[in-house]
Amino acid sequence: MATNPDERFSRFDDEVRSGKHLWTTLGYRRLGWGEGTTSIAWDATEEYGFPTAGGPVIQGGLVTALLDAAMGGACWTVLDQDQAFLTADLRVEFLRSTRPGTVRATGTVVRRTRRVVFCEAQLFDADDQLLAASRCTQVVLPATGKAGRYDAPAADGSPPDDARG
Repeated sequence: MATNPDERFSRFDDEVRSGKHLWTTLGYRRLGWGEGTTSIAWDATEEYGFPTAGGPVIQGGLVTALLDAAMGGACWTVLDQDQAFLTADLRVEFLRSTRPGTVRATGTVVRRTRRVVFCEAQLFDADDQLLAASRCTQVVLPATGKAGRYDAPAADGSPPDDARG
């Protein structure tokens, strides 16, 4: 049985507060979560984009990273404490250009099986205009061993040996 999202995210929050986390680096903020869903925000500044004739546009890889984080957060809420996940497939549709400003991504679990979690996410601007949509397939793995999610890093700070493939 999956642990409740509050319990899962308390551990996640500790990781983010440590300063060694993608969410800290990019400045993501969790707006809310529940079983099978999460919503996060990001202040996309011009430095994360490139110039166009119509004004700056946020780079698509960064849009993808935010959508992936929303889907990962949703997946995280339905796992047991001894489980981790790895993304097996990720698809993104860029529906409109993402401009600098605060954007919000909402991730949802579409279906969970014993070994796979299917998720989707949508990205909105401050005016609630849909900018991008994505879907992914997450493979459920043990939290230790090949997934290496919770094993201590090597002495030099690199990923643990069992997480290097």
